[in-house]
Amino acid sequence: MSTVRRAAAVLVAVSALALTACGPSEDGAAGGTATPTTKPPTSAAPSATPPASSAEPTTPAKPSKPVKPSTPAKPVSPSADPDYDVFPCSTYDLTFTASLAEPTTSSYLLKVTNKTGKPCRVLGHPVVTFGDLDDQATARGAAPGIEEAIRLAPGQSAYAGLMGGLKGAGSKTVSSIGLTMETDSDLEQKPLKASTPGLNVSGDNSVTAWMDNAEDALSL
Repeated sequence: MSTVRRAAAVLVAVSALALTACGPSEDGAAGGTATPTTKPPTSAAPSATPPASSAEPTTPAKPSKPVKPSTPAKPVSPSADPDYDVFPCSTYDLTFTASLAEPTTSSYLLKVTNKTGKPCRVLGHPVVTFGDLDDQATARGAAPGIEEAIRLAPGQSAYAGLMGGLKGAGSKTVSSIGLTMETDSDLEQKPLKASTPGLNVSGDNSVTAWMDNAEDALSL
C-alpha cells in the first residue's frame, strides 16, 4: 500500500472516532429529558438560639444583710466591789464586852468584835437594855448612813460610849446589860450580855453611835 493510501485510511479512522465521542448519549437519543445536575437550594435551617429580647431582664437586687446588734457591755462583776454583799452585823456575828470608863459618872465603853470570816457593817447606835428593867438607853448624837457605816473585817472592832444616869431617888443600879444591833431588818437576834457592876440607871442613860476608836466613843 502506498504511503498516500495509508495516511488516508488513518485519517478516516480518526474522524470516525471523533464522531462517536461527540454523539448524544443513550438518554438523549431516546428523547428523554436529562436530569439536571444542579441541586435545589437548601433552605436555611432555623437557628437554635432564639433572638435576644430587646429589653434585658432586670437583675433582682440582693437583700441587704441584717445589721448585727451591738454587743452590750458586760456588767461589772459584783465581786469586784469589796463592799458588795456586806450585810449589817447581827449579834450572831459579834462578841461583846463592856468596860468601866468613868467611875464617877458610871460610864462604860462598849466594844463589839467581828468573830466571823466575812465582813459586816455596824449600823446606827447600839440597842442597850438594862438587866431586868424595862428601860433602854437613848441614842446620843447622829449616826452615819448605811453606806458610810463602819465596815468590820473579820477580827476588827467597833466602839460606843454608854453614859451612866444621875443618881436620885428613883435611880437603880444593875450588874449587867444586854445589847442587840440595828440591822435595818426584822432579823431576830439573841441579845449579847456584858457585866456592868454598879451601873446607875435613872432614865437619862444614853449611848453614842458606833465609832472606829475608843477615844471618839467616850468623847461625846
